[in-house]
Amino acid sequence: MSLHAAAPDHGNEEFSEHGVQRRLGGGWLAALNGIALAFSTYQLIVAAFHPLSSLVIRSLHVGFLLCITFILYPAFKSGGRLSKVGAGDTALAFGALGLSTYHWVFEAELIQRSGDPSNMDLFVGTALVILTFEATRRILGLALPIVCGLFLLYGVFGQYLPGDLAHRGYGFDQIVNQLALGTEGIFGIPTLVSATYIFLFILFGSFLEHAGMINLFNSLALGFVGHTKGGAAKVSVLSSGLMGTISGSGVANVLTTGQFTIPLMKKFGYSGVFAGAVEATSSMGGQIMPPVMGAVAFIMAENLNVPYADIVKAAAIPAILYYLTAFWMVHLEAGRKNLVGMPKAECPNPWHAMRDNWYLLLPLIVLVITLFNGFTPMFAGMVGLVLTAVLILGAAIAARVSSTAFRYVFWVALGLTAAVFVKNMETWGIVPLLALIAALVAQTFAIRGGRKTLHLLRMSLVDGARQALPVGVACAIVGIIIGVLTLTGAASSFAGYILSVGEKSLFLSLVLTMLVCLVLGMGIPTIPNYIITSSIAAPALLKLGVPLIVSHMFVFYFGIMADLTPPVALAAFAASSIAKESAMKIGIKAVQIAIAGFVIPYMAVYTPALMLQGDYTLAAVAYIVFKAVVSIGLWGAAAIGFLFGPLKMFERIFAAAAAFMLVAAIPLTDEIGFGMSVVFVVWHLLRSRRADRRAASADS
Repeated sequence: MSLHAAAPDHGNEEFSEHGVQRRLGGGWLAALNGIALAFSTYQLIVAAFHPLSSLVIRSLHVGFLLCITFILYPAFKSGGRLSKVGAGDTALAFGALGLSTYHWVFEAELIQRSGDPSNMDLFVGTALVILTFEATRRILGLALPIVCGLFLLYGVFGQYLPGDLAHRGYGFDQIVNQLALGTEGIFGIPTLVSATYIFLFILFGSFLEHAGMINLFNSLALGFVGHTKGGAAKVSVLSSGLMGTISGSGVANVLTTGQFTIPLMKKFGYSGVFAGAVEATSSMGGQIMPPVMGAVAFIMAENLNVPYADIVKAAAIPAILYYLTAFWMVHLEAGRKNLVGMPKAECPNPWHAMRDNWYLLLPLIVLVITLFNGFTPMFAGMVGLVLTAVLILGAAIAARVSSTAFRYVFWVALGLTAAVFVKNMETWGIVPLLALIAALVAQTFAIRGGRKTLHLLRMSLVDGARQALPVGVACAIVGIIIGVLTLTGAASSFAGYILSVGEKSLFLSLVLTMLVCLVLGMGIPTIPNYIITSSIAAPALLKLGVPLIVSHMFVFYFGIMADLTPPVALAAFAASSIAKESAMKIGIKAVQIAIAGFVIPYMAVYTPALMLQGDYTLAAVAYIVFKAVVSIGLWGAAAIGFLFGPLKMFERIFAAAAAFMLVAAIPLTDEIGFGMSVVFVVWHLLRSRRADRRAASADS
């Protein structure tokens, strides 16, 4: 068994999803890695032992985020290639980390004078809010700080607005107390989720990437579909979908798997625009692909106070349909352009890849089992993370065992030991597993090449901390919106407007909510997009009769689609840097490929069985899935202009109309839609066969 350090070098990308990073070296690089390592170690201690109160955990988490952000990201792009950090940013970095300890040092006093902050409380709280805004600007751009700033201004000056928009007015001390001194505001639920579940799962993905999971996924995708019609694009869909199971970041997926898949698609005849669009679409689906999904799924579970497994269950069928759509689109495009697959001899054997790296899948399997057996995401993430570390260390040791028999004995013994410890974690805690890792680390030190494996583990911890920055900072600043909405009760105004529209038409309410998600998504990431719209629109949809999880999933899906929708489509911009094509053209084509992402949420609202919600039956689920698959087939044919052969314009219009009938939830539309589908397929099949016979006669 061998390990491959497969972590991408994010510093060399032409496109940077999150601001311009400094290219640090020497002492500053060592300091950055040391702080990132301390951050990951702190989060692991919190997950394993819960030594601090909830507010202190959140505060120190934000402190580490701000500290690393000010070291890694300069104030302006012109400073992006500096190899050291200036005095100003040094002061900001360590000042933010120092201020974050205030809630720890003065925890008892803050509780005693809750609601009546001292001058020092106000100074620290104000400074933390300002630093959070500045860190967000550096890492995520201006759009999100502007949106959050408008909400903050509403909290400060909203009493001067006319009519129902006005609130009763709040003092500066009340606002600071709400936003920075308690478990609302920047230390609210999003930060709690970031400091617990999200960080662990990001670390889990980082460990698997460094262990070689990307190589395994690419080998499996190439082996299973690389030789089929249009195989290069199908490899992109499959490998990005597999990566989505361990990585919740769509743009990060583009920048990792896309480096391999986009040039491969172009090599085998796909246009650069189509190749970039396929990769962007496939990668964004990772946020809805169980078991890990995106960070939003954890925030949703915490917000709704439901088990994370319920969110995974609701997302499973739509995620499969999303990837089925992308797969179908590339298949049709390959047929339209008569693109062949890769030579089978050049494709790796997927079973050999599984045989050589099967152990990498074990943590993922254990993660799924623990999630669906009622354990918390924190427990599941910790177990998955620990088992990944055990497997990496165990593989390094086993590789030095010459006898095959002894190697099998070692793996069986290690597996049984880890299984016993995991099974009894509730009794013994995490200590035995940590002791097992310590023993394996000591053994790894003694073998040849062991230091390289330990370096891999250390860099997994460092990269995990760095990858957590944009998610954590976004979670912190959107707490300002939640804090202001909670303090002023402003969310009810917009919800009331949606309700008034919904009294006339639920469909119009859904369209309005979708547009809000897409417009917000033009400038802000998925997490704050979901948090804002779920705070405002989702409760209104719930009152209109949409099931709880479905209403939040509706908002979640369109937050993801915003990253594909021009003019600000981050996934398309990331793909364009590799495909060397216009990001706008890639975004438009990606929307076409991802049409299911726009249709499925509407189908789920009218038929919740699609998300396994409500009083569903197996027959109801089978029917809605069948209807969705037929609809996807028709949408794809209409969009690409090909099925068994090229489609004429009136055939494309007819197919799109049939698909729309299957999506609409009006009496008789299903019957009409299925009837139109049969007519379309039979007509097109007969016409295609006549065309083939004429072509054959002409050739003869």
